[in-house]
Parts: sequence; C-alpha cells; structure tokens
Amino acid sequence: MKLLHLDSSVLGGNSVSRTLSAATVAQLEKLHPGLSVTYRDLAAEPIPHLSGAYLSAGFSGEASHAPELQADLALGTAVLEEFLAADIVVIGVGLYNFSVPSQLKAWIDRIAIAGKTFRYTEKGPEGLVGDKRVILAIARGGFYGPGAPAAPYEHGETYLRAVFGFLGVFNPEVIVAEGIAMGPEQREKSIAAALSQVADLPAAA
Repeated sequence: MKLLHLDSSVLGGNSVSRTLSAATVAQLEKLHPGLSVTYRDLAAEPIPHLSGAYLSAGFSGEASHAPELQADLALGTAVLEEFLAADIVVIGVGLYNFSVPSQLKAWIDRIAIAGKTFRYTEKGPEGLVGDKRVILAIARGGFYGPGAPAAPYEHGETYLRAVFGFLGVFNPEVIVAEGIAMGPEQREKSIAAALSQVADLPAAA
C-alpha cells in the first residue's frame, strides 16, 4: 500500500497543519505495517504555477522543448504519477486568506488532468480516482465551521471537497483544528481535539 503525504504550510515547525498531517501518517503507519510513504513539501520545494507554455506543450505533444520547459513538464508528470500511484493521500492544509495556500493550488493544477484523473462524458464530468482515500489535516486561525459567523468565508475545506469530488473522491476524511490564533489555551485545546481524531482513524475509510 502506498501513501502520498503533502504539506503546504509556510510556517515550518510552527505549523499546526504539519503537526496534524505528520500524526495522521504516523497513525496510518501503525495501522498498515510496511506502508510505503512518499513525502512532498510544497512550501520548501514549490511546484511552479501553470504557464501558457506548459499548457501549450501538453496539448501539442511536441517532443522538443526548451530545457526549462522540459524540466517543468517532467515535474508535472512526476507529480501526477505520485498521485495516481497512491492508495492514500494525506494533505496538511492551512487556511490562508480564506482559501488554500497557493502552493497547494499549484499542485492541484498538476493533478486535475482530463483523461487522467477525470474525463468528460455525455452525462457530464466523471472522476477517475474514486478508489483513493483522502485525508485533509486542516488548521484554521479562526472559527469557520458550520454555524460560525465566518463560515461563509471558508473556501479551503469547501474547495478541496469540490476538487476531490470532481475527481471522484466524494467523502474525504477531514481533521480540523480551529481557532488556533485565538490564544494559547484555545490553540492547545484545538490541537488536542484534532489529535484525538487522528488517534481514532480507522485502518480503512
């Protein structure tokens, strides 16, 4: 069994989402001895945002490109293959200005590929990776959950649910630590509650 672990926070050791994603992977390694883990730090080694040249090259099918574009195309292929090969995907996600970090958006743009992870049919789009288990480890500075006054501003979890639903994963597992910027006591309480969720993760979704 293969697991792809992604982190997107720029906060390094101070990141709550990184703490949660690491704990999630550790829990899954306990549940699945011999689990093969591939790790990609999207903040430390950012994936370039999409360019017109990248998209044109992908559609043209030409074999010869400038070295920089060749490297970008090779990276895109590697990122897609990592995702396709994974049985489980664990993503550490911070809520930045109401949405996901741009580094994570750049990764999504490399894996949401027609003919690879979804396809268009006469009945509309169809996701092709519905057999994957996706776990989102999310940290939010404020309170954005259902019923909270700021809930309409939450475009991180909702966006990721939409993206993965489009790809065929309709029920990602979500672990959230909220209100971590609301003082040390609330931060500690929220992290402890989220880690308790991690400890209760089942072997299979």
